[in-house]
Amino acid sequence: MKHYSVLRKESIDGLNIKEDGIYVDATLGYAGHSRKILEKLTSGFLYAFDSDKEAIKYSENKLKAISNNYKIIHSNFAFLKEELVKQNVNKIDGIIFDLGLSSPQIDNQDRGFSFMKNAPLDMRMNKENKLNAREVINNYSYEKLVNIFYSYGEEAKSKFIARKICEERKNKEITTTKELVDIIRKSVGEKYFNLKHPERQIFQAIRIEVNNEIEYLKKALPDAIDMLAKEGRICVISFHSLEDRIVKKLFKEKSEVNEIVKGLPDIPKEYAPSIKLINKKVILPTEEEIINNSRSKSAKLRIGEKL
Repeated sequence: MKHYSVLRKESIDGLNIKEDGIYVDATLGYAGHSRKILEKLTSGFLYAFDSDKEAIKYSENKLKAISNNYKIIHSNFAFLKEELVKQNVNKIDGIIFDLGLSSPQIDNQDRGFSFMKNAPLDMRMNKENKLNAREVINNYSYEKLVNIFYSYGEEAKSKFIARKICEERKNKEITTTKELVDIIRKSVGEKYFNLKHPERQIFQAIRIEVNNEIEYLKKALPDAIDMLAKEGRICVISFHSLEDRIVKKLFKEKSEVNEIVKGLPDIPKEYAPSIKLINKKVILPTEEEIINNSRSKSAKLRIGEKL
């Protein structure tokens, strides 16, 4: 099974791993980052989160070949604080978020993540969840579809696409990725479709909605920073502007003195910065990495350290 962890060296170096530290891989996937973390630990311990049972099963075999100093938790990273407290863990030395889809998830036709393969409309990371892409496309109101396509896909032709979906589903239920791509093409016209590829944005938007990705990220990031021990590191790899804006905004807020008390000789602790930025400028993949793995092209890495 081929899987490339994007910006792996840069993010693992960014974690500044101590061999006796406690680390969290918030997005286990197919264990690309987890393996590298585990290899660097002697008496330390790794907690890895994922809601995808297929990924967990694969990764379990990879990790146990390295050591037993890990635990995989079948849960979304939104609940990392609660789950770690259950394990009697209150402070961690580092955490990594890789917010991209794993290649096997994209390439597995049955999952319905890819617009390039005909498959049932699904897109669930956790197959136990009730909400799937078919439900979104066939039952969400026109207004709700427009909002999702604009907010999560940043697609200029959201209204045209949502209107066409609502028209088509009156005749028959939309059940496959191919049907949805054809509807998108018809709604925007061949020229725009071939030039802008709006199906990318629409599929991204539906996937984010199905898996509640943005709300979960907004909850998880402050919790992760809160749990970091002094000099603990947080590394976040994002793949689209919406995610990166959330990360950038939070890192800015947490690394600057609060406006309310700026200029005071003594800054009260609750208004002082809680992290410092390790990279002022976002870290991007090298040309070599992009050649080897074209899916890394849009990746951005930001790193913070607890003060």
